[in-house]
Amino acid sequence: IAHGCNSVIATRLAIGLADYVVTEAGFGADLGAEKFLDIKCRAAGIRPKAVVLVATVRALKYNGGIAKSEGNEENLTALEKGMPNLIGHIRNLRDVFGVNTVVAVNKFATDTDAEIEKIRQACEKEWAVCALCECWAKGGDGSVELAKAVLAQLEKPANLNFAYSLDMSVQEKIEAVAKKV
Repeated sequence: IAHGCNSVIATRLAIGLADYVVTEAGFGADLGAEKFLDIKCRAAGIRPKAVVLVATVRALKYNGGIAKSEGNEENLTALEKGMPNLIGHIRNLRDVFGVNTVVAVNKFATDTDAEIEKIRQACEKEWAVCALCECWAKGGDGSVELAKAVLAQLEKPANLNFAYSLDMSVQEKIEAVAKKV
C-alpha cells in the first residue's frame, strides 16, 4: 500500500525553508491522515495545526449511490446520502486527532450552487471550515479562498492527538485504529 507521504527529510527541509508547509498525506482521514498523523508526525516530531480534507461533489454523489455516468447531473438526494462519508472524515480529524480541518471543495464546472451549499451546510454543522477550490479552472486565483481558510485555521490552537499510544501491543494498536478511526 502506498503511504502517500513524502519523506521526513523532505518535510523537515521544507519546514526549515518556508513559513508554511503543505504536504500530501495520502487518501482519506482513515488511511492517509491516520498514517501521517499517527506514524510520520509522531516519529518526526511534527505537530500540524491544520489539515485540508479535499472533497468533490461528484465523489460524494457517487458515495450516495449514483452511477458514474450520472456524476455531472445535479442530484441533491445522492449528495445527501453520500455526505456521511465526508462527515466521517471530518470527525476523525477533529475528534480522534484534534486538528483543525478545512474541507476544500474541489469545484468543477458541472457542480451546482445548490450542491456546493449543501456541502457547506454539512461542514458548518460539523464545525469544519469549508472553502471552495477552483484551481483547476482559475489557477492560483481559484485557490485564494482555500488559502485564506487554511491561514485562519493556523491561528487557532490545535492539540494533535494520536489514535493509540506507543506502549500498546500491536493487537491493541490495531484495535484502537479500527475502533476509533
